[in-house]
Amino acid sequence: MLPNISQILHIQIASSVETAEEPKFEYKSRIADDREDNLFIELPLHEATGQYKKLLLGDELSVLFITENGVKHYFNTHVTGFEEEAIKLIRIQKPDPQSITRTQRRHYLRVAAELEVAVLTTNGDRFTTLTDDVGGGGISFICEGSWQLEQGYTIQCWLLLPYKNGTIEHASFKAEIVRANTLVTGRSHIMTKYVDMPDYERQKIIRYCFERQLEFRHK
Repeated sequence: MLPNISQILHIQIASSVETAEEPKFEYKSRIADDREDNLFIELPLHEATGQYKKLLLGDELSVLFITENGVKHYFNTHVTGFEEEAIKLIRIQKPDPQSITRTQRRHYLRVAAELEVAVLTTNGDRFTTLTDDVGGGGISFICEGSWQLEQGYTIQCWLLLPYKNGTIEHASFKAEIVRANTLVTGRSHIMTKYVDMPDYERQKIIRYCFERQLEFRHK
């Protein structure tokens, strides 16, 4: 079940740090528009202070909305852009209806980044490309449309991670394709989630994401 236009959203800004406490959905927003794969929301307002929250491209959000019959629904999404109309709107990825649950799922920081990634498909095809964004829960990338990549397929990836101190790490992992969109250019936009990923490999990516996020905030 997708939220409707004018639906009130309660938002938690994601981080990779988890606590035993109940997560707090401190911000409130409203869906202003719904177009294709995106939802457009108003600037999130902190419910306690009344201050608006500035979001950055790639910020990952945990969202709660409540239906008319009082049922809570949760989904994770991320910021994909901005739009200036009468008021500034934030564009977020529209969730797959099947990903909307009645229990909150773990979420991770996601950042926009062009990193080199090598991909091995189940057919044995190999190619390298650049990521579109990376996070502790998955990556997305754009590749040639000739590669046979579809939703539900599993791929093996090797991701190059350059850190701020000049060191370079490689993260190796399996990923499941959760969405494959064909662009007007004929290329494919592939979105993935990690599958059975060792924690030490995930931590390499989370470290990069935090460094990248700090760069964005200092600009």
